[in-house]
Amino acid sequence: MRSLLHRMNPSVKFLLITVCMFTMAFFFDPWTPLIFCVGVLLLQVLFSQVDWKKWTLFMIPFFITAFGYFWTTLVFAKESSGPIIWSIGSVGVTEIQLDHALSLSFRVLAFSSLSMLFALTTNPVTFILSLMQQLKLSPKIAYGILVGFQFLPVIKDEFIQIQQAQRLRGMFQKKNALQRLLASRLVLIPLLAGAVRKAERSAFAMEARGFTGEPRSSFFRVITVGKVDALLVALFLFVLVLSCTNTFWLS
Repeated sequence: MRSLLHRMNPSVKFLLITVCMFTMAFFFDPWTPLIFCVGVLLLQVLFSQVDWKKWTLFMIPFFITAFGYFWTTLVFAKESSGPIIWSIGSVGVTEIQLDHALSLSFRVLAFSSLSMLFALTTNPVTFILSLMQQLKLSPKIAYGILVGFQFLPVIKDEFIQIQQAQRLRGMFQKKNALQRLLASRLVLIPLLAGAVRKAERSAFAMEARGFTGEPRSSFFRVITVGKVDALLVALFLFVLVLSCTNTFWLS
């Protein structure tokens, strides 16, 4: 039970999260995104094995963004009519301003919680294979994305190695931010040259093994849609409908 979200078909999960995000975009009250965010977190707690320390670390920028939306909407909102419910120094806050501020903040948290759920419960390789099998993504695009994803840690290691090699040759790090920005081209140019060489070698290797980019009818690893996907889709839609109809059961 704790790994159902990890076993869910990635394409179904991607389409479901996309539908939820587009639906949330049409609601401007604070309760709908808040209830939906709580529901998503509850599903993630029940049906996933997420490292919550990592989740909290990744969510910190979104919490800061949500607070920024809340504060700037209260202070700089154009709609300031209505009775003032409380004040922040010399700034009066009306009920309309507070609703708008909370709506934007909770919407950021709802969208970010959905994004984090997908990122932390989805294997990138399985996602690409699912896109090819369920959504008929072109193999040229799919394998290009996979190769690029596999190159990211390699490029990171090479970036560090080039920096260390240049420091050994007497190229010390500049103290001024503008000088560091200008000096970064000395690292990026050899890094880009190495990336181009790796891309050429990968293309030659795939061509030598018979890769043509044509659509495939059979796969070594088959990604299917099953009962787990139907169950989780029903649960997500239940949370979505429950949050969208909150005006009826909260009143």
